[in-house]
Amino acid sequence: MTQRRVVVTGLGAVSSVGNNVKDSWEAVKNGKCGITNITLFDSSKHQVQIAGEVKNFSLDDYGVDHKLSRKMSRMTKFLLGASIEAVRDAGLEKEDLANDTTGIITGVGVGLSGELETAYQKYLDPNSGVNRIPPLTAPLILNNEAAANVAIYYGIHGSSYTLSTACASGTDAIGLALDVIRSGRMDICLAGGTDANITGFSIGVYQALSALTNKYNDCPEKACRPFDKDRSGFVMAEGSAVLILEEYEHAKARGAHIYAELAGYGSSSDAYHITAPNTDGSGGAEAMKKAFADAGMKPEDIQYYNAHGTSTAANDSAETAMLKTVFGDYVYKLHISSTKSETGHMIGAAGAIEAVLSVKAMEENFVPPTINLENPDLEHGCDLDYTPNKGLSCEIKAVASCSLGFGGHNGCVILKKI
Repeated sequence: MTQRRVVVTGLGAVSSVGNNVKDSWEAVKNGKCGITNITLFDSSKHQVQIAGEVKNFSLDDYGVDHKLSRKMSRMTKFLLGASIEAVRDAGLEKEDLANDTTGIITGVGVGLSGELETAYQKYLDPNSGVNRIPPLTAPLILNNEAAANVAIYYGIHGSSYTLSTACASGTDAIGLALDVIRSGRMDICLAGGTDANITGFSIGVYQALSALTNKYNDCPEKACRPFDKDRSGFVMAEGSAVLILEEYEHAKARGAHIYAELAGYGSSSDAYHITAPNTDGSGGAEAMKKAFADAGMKPEDIQYYNAHGTSTAANDSAETAMLKTVFGDYVYKLHISSTKSETGHMIGAAGAIEAVLSVKAMEENFVPPTINLENPDLEHGCDLDYTPNKGLSCEIKAVASCSLGFGGHNGCVILKKI
């Protein structure tokens, strides 16, 4: 039996650099950074005072009833906005999705941050206490609340999954959707990720872990600098991205515009450390090898690699080692960039926004830049072509994107022109 093929027919995004795909892509393409000083809370007592905030976002702009949206968490609003854009982009209507062969799979890395923090503040306040906890707190702190609300909005009766593999969540959601559509249990899937972690507590705990950079509060746009020797940690960001994944024959039958084919997916676990990747990049390499095998492709078939590229010493050197293992000598001909340098690290949505940007890169035959890469960290092996500071035009027939999450979660997707 011939394996069912899966294609991308719609894209949606909400990010620090734009509240839709067009604006997000144009910003990344031109090296515009969305990292700014924090406005969502008073960060004056924090060492870390910068983040990739979503700006001027409202579901009112998407035609969503305010009575509905006010009962949603921030991460859910982002996911619904990205989903609405992706569904419209795919040329679908609500009635096309209100069935049991359409599903939704959402990656959430942290989730629940703002709503849980508000509830705890009420609970611990001696002037408020348990009886002043907001009544909607219980549903708002469930990580599946985002996917559930989108399913309710569209009347989706197929499977609704929420998965959490830290920074790999968005990529793994796309990979799981590939497998489920291939299996015949779905014809259409809204696959992607969402997170909204820019709160005092969330920034505080990552600050305590020394994972976030605190050296660029006076020039936030310079803070995220993957593969640069002056990097000092990642930059927290928020947002969402959604891809409409569809069985190929189903998409053709309705005359859908097809962006690309989702050709392969692979995943692995480092089983090494709760926050650090294995220094030799072997776990990520295993995920990549599985993705190539799944796609029936060779590393040499890839022209552009969208890097996990977090701007941490541990990730950047391990990821570079991973690429050298998988691509061999060809790695020095490979175009690479980290779009986190523009967007910041969207955690559960990172892999999803990077898949969207990879599709756009392939569509326009353009490699976006890694900004702020001024002094490559050659001492730790970061000697590849990371497309520093200015993007370039070249033919792109296929792309790969990896996400390497806390806990050793590794995911890789491969997309190609059809």
